[in-house]
Amino acid sequence: MIDNNNNKDLVSSPDEEKREAKVVIELRDVKRYFQVGSETVKALRGISFKIYEGEFVTIQGTSGSGKSTLLNQLGCLDTPTSGEYYLDGVPVRKMSKNQRAHLRNRKIGFVFQNYNLLAKTTAVENVELPLMYNSKYTAKQRREAAIKALQAVGLGDRLEHKSNQMSGGQMQRVAIARALVNDPTILLADEATGNLDTRTSFEMLVLFQKLHAEGHTIIFVTHNPEIAEYSSRNINLRDGRIREDTLNPHIKSAAEALAALPKTQDD
Repeated sequence: MIDNNNNKDLVSSPDEEKREAKVVIELRDVKRYFQVGSETVKALRGISFKIYEGEFVTIQGTSGSGKSTLLNQLGCLDTPTSGEYYLDGVPVRKMSKNQRAHLRNRKIGFVFQNYNLLAKTTAVENVELPLMYNSKYTAKQRREAAIKALQAVGLGDRLEHKSNQMSGGQMQRVAIARALVNDPTILLADEATGNLDTRTSFEMLVLFQKLHAEGHTIIFVTHNPEIAEYSSRNINLRDGRIREDTLNPHIKSAAEALAALPKTQDD
């Protein structure tokens, strides 16, 4: 048991001495306070952890636990009040907004609960978007990379479909392809199954487990404790602190769970 937050009764974390993989995320005593009128809201109260290349980590907690604030830190959308955040070895806290935006575009692939696809735009055009800000890609190379990413998530036959021609699961696959197209250091998912029905949620978990098996580093922020059963590690937050940080020795198969679901009339 390691005391990450000066609370030995609550916090347990994986044995780092046995870890040899590259560190892609490191937080050192990160605090984030907000001033609301005369009150100081302590959203994060000293968060420390490392995430290693190739991990599939869930970050969970109830409303008010600090999940959203931590997500903003990890995604370079905000900076700590104090403490340090390193993304792939790069210190983030003192960066300007433009510098963080550049780092974010190169290092992080985002998957959102609401998909955030552009309406009246095809799947391949949506996936091309992150590459528009990367001058090393020509228009032809952007399209080729987008097609490859869509094929990787099983949408090679939906390249020219627009959002209103796709199901929720297909739209989320487009969002995942868009997150992958820039070959990011980490894939950061925010409640990525939150708007999906049970069957489609498990289909997405099958895809995330496939990406994890291929070597992608995944951070999945969720309020749903069940998701942790399908990841390799779980960080549980409460009141802005890490309550528990544990490895999962028995990762469940999302494919098996999907196959075990009752059939519906649509199947």
